[in-house]
Amino acid sequence: MALKPALTEILACPLCKGKLKYDQAGQQLICTFDRLAYPVRDNIPVLLADEARELTLEETEQWRS
Repeated sequence: MALKPALTEILACPLCKGKLKYDQAGQQLICTFDRLAYPVRDNIPVLLADEARELTLEETEQWRS
């Protein structure tokens, strides 16, 4: 099950307050500014910096386009 589009529209990165992109296949929310991927567990976004993983340069560029 995917996150509802209305929810993804209002979610923001907890660090920079920027817009997040939803990666449905990877079950994560992407912040290209901070180069972080926040996990989505059981359809609940975990927007904690300690839980995020750092994106590679290649992943960041992929999500910027």
